[in-house]
Amino acid sequence: MTEEQDRRSPYAPIRDYALIGDCHGSALVARDGSIDWCSLVRFDADPVFCRILDAGKGGYFQISADEPAESTRAYIHDTAILQTCFTAASGSVRVTDFMPVGRRPDAGEHDYVSLRAPYWLVRLLDCVDGAVDVRIRYRPSVEFARAPARLVKTGSGISVPEGPALFAPDVAFSLKGDVAEAGFPVQQGERYCFVVMAEPDEDGPFMTKTLVDDVFRTTQAFWREWALDCHYRGPYQEAVLRSALTLKLLTYAPTGAIVAAPTCSLPEAIGGERNWDYRYCWLRDATFTLYALTVLGYSGEARRFSDFLYEECKGAGAGNVIQIMYGINGETTLTETLFDHLEGYRKSRPVRNGNAAYDQEQLDAYGEVIAWAYLYQSLGGQFGRRERETLVLLADYIKDHWQEGGQSIWEIRGPPRHYVYGKIMCWVALDNAERLFGVREGWTSAREQILEAIEAHGLEPGKRYLRQAFGHPATDASLLLAPLVGFPLGENVLQATIEQIRQELGQGDFLHRYKRHDYLAGQEGAFLICSFWLVDALLVADRYPEAKALYERLLNKANDVGLFSEEIDPDTGEFLGNFPQAFTHLALINNAAHLALFSKEGASAMQGTRADRIHRVIEIMTGFQAHWAMLKETGRKGAFRPTSASKLELGHRDRRPDDSGA
Repeated sequence: MTEEQDRRSPYAPIRDYALIGDCHGSALVARDGSIDWCSLVRFDADPVFCRILDAGKGGYFQISADEPAESTRAYIHDTAILQTCFTAASGSVRVTDFMPVGRRPDAGEHDYVSLRAPYWLVRLLDCVDGAVDVRIRYRPSVEFARAPARLVKTGSGISVPEGPALFAPDVAFSLKGDVAEAGFPVQQGERYCFVVMAEPDEDGPFMTKTLVDDVFRTTQAFWREWALDCHYRGPYQEAVLRSALTLKLLTYAPTGAIVAAPTCSLPEAIGGERNWDYRYCWLRDATFTLYALTVLGYSGEARRFSDFLYEECKGAGAGNVIQIMYGINGETTLTETLFDHLEGYRKSRPVRNGNAAYDQEQLDAYGEVIAWAYLYQSLGGQFGRRERETLVLLADYIKDHWQEGGQSIWEIRGPPRHYVYGKIMCWVALDNAERLFGVREGWTSAREQILEAIEAHGLEPGKRYLRQAFGHPATDASLLLAPLVGFPLGENVLQATIEQIRQELGQGDFLHRYKRHDYLAGQEGAFLICSFWLVDALLVADRYPEAKALYERLLNKANDVGLFSEEIDPDTGEFLGNFPQAFTHLALINNAAHLALFSKEGASAMQGTRADRIHRVIEIMTGFQAHWAMLKETGRKGAFRPTSASKLELGHRDRRPDDSGA
């Protein structure tokens, strides 16, 4: 079977991918057995496979049946280990894909954030029935596929002087330029092992099949133990846990940062220019993330993410200006480069590496950070003198600068405007700062002025719905968040805003972010998180049946392994944008908790700040005191007993004792 016959088109649908990872890097595995994106060591490293961005030049690693076969796949229960089965007339084979990860040997009993990863991608090929002809193709990428990789056959696989090494004993590859290829029959009971390593095995014949079996068992134990420690006990538990596992996969263990997505430049519209790099950590996600991690009971992850967030705010430059996003190791410069040598996913150009929006001013980010701080403290977290001083300075900045425009939560690449959601979050910044530190000079008056400005300029006369920006009649889906942050939004305004957003931005169950010109060519898909925000807004508006029905329909829009992208084509259901998207999965988790809260306590329980609501959620789940203790104490207080099976031992290869911090 030729390479072209493997797929009906050069590019697999985004919906066809599944995510694997090791909490350092990640890979996307297509339904046809091809890994078309993989970054080892760090999410933002140059990928070792990038066919998803250029079908002609990009690298990939494909294992599939070399005869007509049907493919099915699923994650091993409660893990991030993927298994794809190819069933042919003659038999069936199974490909197991994972990236080894485990707890550090010196990790405490309940410590699942101090991790060890060797930076490998492992593929196990097993014949489970009969005999099947298989085809293996290995084409690594070097420097984002700027030039063909130089492949060299070794006694145990393939090496690349400037790239990754492949361990593949018992497989006789032939080299065709920058592609290593092999085809052979596999019989029932046979296993073939493939390991892509970020670095070659410089210490001699270290890699063995026995070691691969050992790291598989460790990785499986790690994920299962981590999943067992999920404290969420409510409806839609399977979808919530898969979202939790996805968030863990998107967490960079050395710092606790969570990337928005593991990919770059997957398009928001096929053939368009709206292609961005999401391999960074956004401050706007702060309260959403802490809220979801608290619902799930993952205190260690919540603490590490909070530590990362505070470190970035503490490093604010002159004038106490914070960035909207940071690199996963705290990098502040995320220079955007256009890769003209790549054609982009389905010819969607340009391909961008880096994100120029990092230096935009978004006033809503200050509100998110101070709201995060209030939520963190309400859960028992404590701030020292320096932390408190930093937060006060951020509130003072908003007091002095709230009248300025910005680029909005959507990072619009145009002139600054007075976006209403940004003004609402300025109000939240000062409101939550007063809750944290008491009344300070100028805070109360500035907060009242913001409220007056929104009343005068942010509401459409007559219809009384929230506008996207002062003086402009169009609305914006981000305004669905207004009733969830404690902003004093009247009942009539809430209902009018919901209906205007549905009418102006809705398409079936989906919502577009906005419809106004945003200085970019072309259109985009519907933004999935906006539909989940609508679920919450409907709950606040005491419209539970609508909210529940919408949420359940949205869950059915996930792909076959429970993952969501950033956007979706409302007409075709095709996934668009970077994948999978952390923001979407965060909203899914929080929706489930809010539906459970409403069903037990009604609409009144949805009122107030996020800090108010999280206490009510925790009470109906497991009891607040247990969660409070988890956040205050160093050790995780899980409901299960961890084992040493989840600790990863690598002997003399264990050369990075501090790679994931403690």
